[in-house]
Amino acid sequence: MIVRIATDRQYRLPDDDAQRLNELDNAAVKAVEEGDEEQFHELFEQMLDLVRTDGQELEEDDLEGSDVILPPPDLTFVEAGNEFTGEGLIPD
Repeated sequence: MIVRIATDRQYRLPDDDAQRLNELDNAAVKAVEEGDEEQFHELFEQMLDLVRTDGQELEEDDLEGSDVILPPPDLTFVEAGNEFTGEGLIPD
């Protein structure tokens, strides 16, 4: 799975981590729906860390399409309300 972090880079995330990223995404949607800003930010940081730690950073000239685009790391909770809705960033 190719994951882009907006305003950052693209990463090739191992298939084993795709399910974990989806679980974090679903939990982040729930936190937004419940108005739990602290929980949301914790989950979003976990998503970014998973991609950056387990993913392999792609070269800047690699033009592969992204399967998932995560919002920028400085995403506010208000902005998250527009991004983390319904099925989230990663549809099941």
